Amino acid sequence: MNIQSSALDVGAFDPFDLNKPHALWEQFRKEAPIFYHEASGYWVVTRYDDCKAIFDDWKTFSSENAQKPMRPMCDAGRKILHDGGFTAYSGLTARVPPEHTRIRKIAQGCFGPRRFKSIEPQIEDIVARHLDQLEDAGKTGGPVNFWEIVAYPVPAYVLFTLMGIPDEDVPKIKQYGGSRGKMTWSDLSDEEQIPVAHDMVAYWKYIYNLLDMRRDNPGDDFPSDLLRLQSEGADISIEEIAGVLYSTLFAGHETTSTFMGNYVMAMMHNRDAWDAIKADHSLIPGAVEEMLRYMPSVVGWRRKARNAITVGGVDLPAGAEVLMITGSANRDEAQYKNGEALDITRKNARTHMSFGYGIHYCLGFQLAKMEAQVLLRQLAERFPNLRLSGGFEAQYLRNISFRVPTSVMVEWN
Repeated sequence: MNIQSSALDVGAFDPFDLNKPHALWEQFRKEAPIFYHEASGYWVVTRYDDCKAIFDDWKTFSSENAQKPMRPMCDAGRKILHDGGFTAYSGLTARVPPEHTRIRKIAQGCFGPRRFKSIEPQIEDIVARHLDQLEDAGKTGGPVNFWEIVAYPVPAYVLFTLMGIPDEDVPKIKQYGGSRGKMTWSDLSDEEQIPVAHDMVAYWKYIYNLLDMRRDNPGDDFPSDLLRLQSEGADISIEEIAGVLYSTLFAGHETTSTFMGNYVMAMMHNRDAWDAIKADHSLIPGAVEEMLRYMPSVVGWRRKARNAITVGGVDLPAGAEVLMITGSANRDEAQYKNGEALDITRKNARTHMSFGYGIHYCLGFQLAKMEAQVLLRQLAERFPNLRLSGGFEAQYLRNISFRVPTSVMVEWN
């Protein structure tokens, strides 16, 4: 990226490159807080107040493009999707009221604190089991991949407990989730889109098969609850239930996996915070909020302007596609004093936008926080000398929204 000392070259900005974005985002906030990025066709928004205003005004800023592929599927990929019967649509994030309101009310009744609290002992066990695997892998004294052994699988096993999905299906659902993320938020070549298209067909068929199984044999799980409510007269179609599962099966574990990987790196780079948590576990809930602000998994959200409007002194035309870089907004000095620093005692950390804002606020935010707190406490107890491997530098997958590390290499004494 060619950044001049006197002015930013916004045309050289690559929104898909999330490797070391924070210094550039900070410059944008100061010098070009809202600008048009010609290569992507998006208006880029980087300040907290501007992002909040856009989230708040859902009537003007529609979420209809939230699930829109950044690069349209190629002809061969579209044929695979069509022939495979793939008709998936967003569960909630790309829907707008009144449809969004109707579906969310039904889903929220099945996916709330009571259900999350009921599986807390299972979360403890799932985390402990994977930390056992981490310990075993580190017995040789060499570096081990925390991402692969813990962060990547743990949220899937937790979520799929809620969803009634057997453990043996976890690897393929994780694969489908990865492909879904690439299809929507990355810039794959035509050749790279083909295996993704096949995965999407398999993913969509899996969801319908799951619903068929739960209809015949209901369980104490999210799909069964939705089907039960539908049978009792709730205004939700089978296609809408499938759409909710399509989104939940992705967002409910991919985002939490990414956050776990990122916050372990944040802790390892901020040893004073790590030492404080080890000494006082009561700091953990606040630390999780601060790490959600500082190192979130989701750093970009999209909206579309239904009519011309002015935001932050900038005139946006009707139909403008907007990319809110909430990873930048989360560090805005106007909202967070010394926002580029991690401070686990920060009083207003909970105002972060890592779960979105407004009517589309993440349905599973309580579950994500619970998982993060359990893992952080168990890590501090079992691996007090945990550190990043010497010379390790994180690399992130190429996309506009999810800051996903490819590995997190750690070691301990």
